[in-house]
Amino acid sequence: MSIEIKNISKNFGGTCALDRVTLSLGDNKIYGLLGNNGAGKSTLLSILTNRLYPGGGSVTVDGQPVANNDQALGKIFLVSEKNMFPDDMRVKSALDAVAHFYPAFDRAYAEKLADKFRLDTKQKIKALSTGYGSIFRLILGLSVNTPYLLFDEPVLGLDARHRDMFYRTLMEKYTEKPCTVLISTHLIAEAAELIEHAVIIRNGRILRDCPGEELLSGAYAVSGPSALVDSYIEGKRVLSINTVGGLKTAALQGERDALPAGLEVSRINLQDYFISLMEEEDKK
Repeated sequence: MSIEIKNISKNFGGTCALDRVTLSLGDNKIYGLLGNNGAGKSTLLSILTNRLYPGGGSVTVDGQPVANNDQALGKIFLVSEKNMFPDDMRVKSALDAVAHFYPAFDRAYAEKLADKFRLDTKQKIKALSTGYGSIFRLILGLSVNTPYLLFDEPVLGLDARHRDMFYRTLMEKYTEKPCTVLISTHLIAEAAELIEHAVIIRNGRILRDCPGEELLSGAYAVSGPSALVDSYIEGKRVLSINTVGGLKTAALQGERDALPAGLEVSRINLQDYFISLMEEEDKK
């Protein structure tokens, strides 16, 4: 049971949005598709759900191609920034429509979430604020119960409280009914605790594709007087360097040598790693 993406490419005019992307999304795991705006995240998700056709390569769901295949596409639900319903439709009618196309949709759970997030199901979709438009789409995703659930920048437009509520609700739902979840985001710090497997994309290319713990196991930061840091990092793989006055902090990847007196070492979280990796790529 998996989504298999093989050598997917996509160009828009002279711009390469995806460059021979190969990726496997296994079942019952939370993936993070991490990248800056314009990295190719939304394009990849649109191809996965047959909203865009690739210029080359293939996508299969449980061995079946997604292209014009309702059976394969019925296993995937994408929560994106776009509203796919008529503007004059009411939220309640939209829930009815999703229930019609997705038999496993849990209407009672959706109503429960609407109460929890204080979403008025009698409102027309076009009358919803930006934040509640996002909440409406998130509730659909959390209630649909497909084997593969994709979120494209899910918390844009949400205040801090609603972002926290969403992440907590997603984790509760995943614990109760595991499925394959892919969270595409450039807001890494908030989603980091949920992500089991990180996929980092930049300029349409996959830079990293591995479990989060494995990604961070060989990454660390050293800080202290500039001269001591410079001596320690010589010959090592340096991801980034920041200097403030006479003090320097360097993010490194690889085996860690014994630390000399005067230097401090600290762990790198997923966001720090991402920023350091982007800085390393900028130098190329």
